[in-house]
Amino acid sequence: MHSYKAPLRDMRFIWDELLGCPQTFTRLPGCEECTADIIDAILSEAARFCEEQLAPLYRSGDEEGCTLTPRGVRTPKGFADAYARYVEGGWAALSSPPEYGGQGLPPSISLFVEDLLGSANWAWAMYPGLSHGATRTMKAHGTPEQKEIYLRKLVSGEWTGTMCLTEAHAGSDLSMLRTRAEPRADGSYAITGTKIFISAGDHDMADNIVHIVLARLPEAPAGTKGISLFVVPKKLPQPDGSLQPNAVSCGALEHKMGINASATCVMNFDGATGFLIGEANRGLSYMFTFMNTARVGTALQGIAAAELSYQGASAYALERLQGRSLAGPKNAADAADPLIVHPNIRRMLLTQKAFAEGGRAFLYWLCHLVDIAERAADPAERKQAEDLMALLTPIGKAFVTEIGYEAANLGVQVFGGHGYIREHGMEQIVRDTRIALIYEGTNAIQALDLIGRKIMGSGGELLRVFARQVEEFCAANAGREDMAAFVGALRAHGKRLEALTMHVAGAAMKNPEEADAAAFEYLMAMGYFVLGFMWARMARVAQDALAAGSTERDFYEAKVATARFYFQRVLPRFESLALCIEAGGETLMDMPAERFAR
Repeated sequence: MHSYKAPLRDMRFIWDELLGCPQTFTRLPGCEECTADIIDAILSEAARFCEEQLAPLYRSGDEEGCTLTPRGVRTPKGFADAYARYVEGGWAALSSPPEYGGQGLPPSISLFVEDLLGSANWAWAMYPGLSHGATRTMKAHGTPEQKEIYLRKLVSGEWTGTMCLTEAHAGSDLSMLRTRAEPRADGSYAITGTKIFISAGDHDMADNIVHIVLARLPEAPAGTKGISLFVVPKKLPQPDGSLQPNAVSCGALEHKMGINASATCVMNFDGATGFLIGEANRGLSYMFTFMNTARVGTALQGIAAAELSYQGASAYALERLQGRSLAGPKNAADAADPLIVHPNIRRMLLTQKAFAEGGRAFLYWLCHLVDIAERAADPAERKQAEDLMALLTPIGKAFVTEIGYEAANLGVQVFGGHGYIREHGMEQIVRDTRIALIYEGTNAIQALDLIGRKIMGSGGELLRVFARQVEEFCAANAGREDMAAFVGALRAHGKRLEALTMHVAGAAMKNPEEADAAAFEYLMAMGYFVLGFMWARMARVAQDALAAGSTERDFYEAKVATARFYFQRVLPRFESLALCIEAGGETLMDMPAERFAR
């Protein structure tokens, strides 16, 4: 199996040369000391940890999986030891609040590190990954006492966190939630119910697990308006610092397609002691603090899959001898040419590369907007970052996981029959990443959020904020011959997107189902457009570096070549999606439901 190598050069290119993170940090309160050298040192050390500690556990963890024992869930060999080193290294505390023991670094730094962790071993990375959302939720909505009890342990990594939403009968429809919260005389609540699909719901890697749970109070309003949020620890902290068992247990481990080393649990709350977070019946709005963090984290799984699969496929294509070039032998000393000479192999590799590097640029930009939204001194700058985040988060979660899954499948295809067997590890990437299209809100739900709440709900204003960013870039580069093709394509697709938006909005006013019919294709079309914007920006930076005489010509020329490939061979997918959108929902709905039966 191919060994993971952290793509540090590409990461530096994005956060330093493309986004200018170190320069932005100099003017963000609390970030002034986060220089390029500091960021580089953090990522270099994180890369070493990932390559040496996590990557070797990727395949073995999948083969061993998790085990439910009478004492709880046991994770695969080496997982707990790696987590202890993670905590010892202070990785859990990077962007957490200093008042609770965190290092206070910009949020994007943690997400850069999560990119490395997830690419090296996504199943392992899920255990600490969910703690970040629990930390943000407690910090934003918890009482001072709750913060003092839980935040310090979550920030240090001594305890981990989960979010417990889903119930078997409800799925994504939280209005049907049944878990109960009965008030007790001491101010606590008895939480009773069963949650499913709970990632890291139980394990042997930390002393305690802090569950963030949605439940209903007695006589709460029906639907989502009657949901409250509770903190329910696996073990109850005592005044003397000891931990006492709570009535929380893992009833079963899900038997899954992938991420077998991640404990996906059925969690039973049998009158467990919990504590209300914030106000009653506002739990769903509070939970979005957790979910929005989780959605950006999930989007990183798409990049992890694309990166890991590309690394394996490109190495194999350079070494594997198979067939002859149609233009004549390129490797006359051997019986065949390497796979890399064949145009179709290059098509697949370039698609993987475009998705991995373009998706990384997109998500790092999204992560950096979090820094600005939280810390910029200028209210107008914060508002613009918040608006862009609102628009781009569902695209990041859905589009990037879709293209990540495509890239993973392309990796199997490059290997041919060898990709389908377990020896080379390519099929594991496919299995592991398939869930990313489903959890934290399926990609169809993200599409409805985009078209409904973000586009129509804002009267198109959020889209206009993004469109202005694209037009400013185009205007600034309109006179450059080396950017003409990129600028022309961006402007043309921008106008097409505007027309599509008007078309969908008009159709939905006549028939609300038209929004649902168009939503997924609309999100994907926007995703290809956003990625085009990122590749155009990267092409400009790379061409400027080449013009300045950079000695890294291979690196920058590869960027420009990949950008051209994306605009010529991938961005045209936008038009086919546009045609689907314009076709409307009639063909989806005109067949009676009973005719779907066999």
